[in-house]
Amino acid sequence: MECNHDCSSCASANCGERKEEKKKEGAKSVKKVIAVVSGKGGVGKSLVSALTASALAQKGAKVGVLDADVTGPSMGKVFGIKSKAYGNGSMIVPAMTGKGTKLISVNMMLEHEDDPVVWRGPLIAGMVEQFWTDVDWGEVDCMVVDMPPGTGDVPLTVFQSLPVDGIIIVTSPQELVSMIVAKALKMAKMMDVPVLGVVENMSYFECDNCGKRHYIYGESKAEEVCAEYGVKLLARLPINPAFAHLCDEGRIEDAVCDELAPVVEAVENAKKRKKA
Repeated sequence: MECNHDCSSCASANCGERKEEKKKEGAKSVKKVIAVVSGKGGVGKSLVSALTASALAQKGAKVGVLDADVTGPSMGKVFGIKSKAYGNGSMIVPAMTGKGTKLISVNMMLEHEDDPVVWRGPLIAGMVEQFWTDVDWGEVDCMVVDMPPGTGDVPLTVFQSLPVDGIIIVTSPQELVSMIVAKALKMAKMMDVPVLGVVENMSYFECDNCGKRHYIYGESKAEEVCAEYGVKLLARLPINPAFAHLCDEGRIEDAVCDELAPVVEAVENAKKRKKA
């Protein structure tokens, strides 16, 4: 079928021009996009994503959360979302958390939230792109994208398809932190995406009785690693059982994490990238 470049009169769902138009519309309604990444799993990337989004909302920002970890989605759980996604005719309507944050996750599209997503990479990447192009986000000051670990199909799709204005790298205090940071930094450089800084999660445990800090995973090497690669260490977050409790109850928006203040400041100060 010959294209007349009038999308309003066209029923094609696979038109490249239509997809590009959707990307532009999404970019208009979302003022800033920040991705939270890690070189490996298990470092608390999703917790940092949820805490950052909640802290921004607590300061009055209109926040959106895009759960790009399709095979290991957790954002719906930690924000207490139990509703299913639905359409308004042409677009998907995101869920709204108790304190007004907009959220989309693949769990909202499954019959049961514990159903596994057994898809190949291209299908997963396509779903993530649809979360940007086919969701009616409305006005959002900052969208936090919770990324899957590693440097595979989904991170590549996010960096190519979404107007990412900066990334936050999450690590842990273990010896392989240098490799984790290096992988994330190199991918960001390849994709020309600014790095806002590094967050070291599970950095220490502070005793309630004596206030002494215990370094469960060994002394932190984050400062040395960040200095080596020329990036900023934004925060070192403690092991806090209260956060796990709030995640389990779907009440992460009630969390207060003073250590995260520099991360929120970095997100607020991140400059909107000029797109060609």
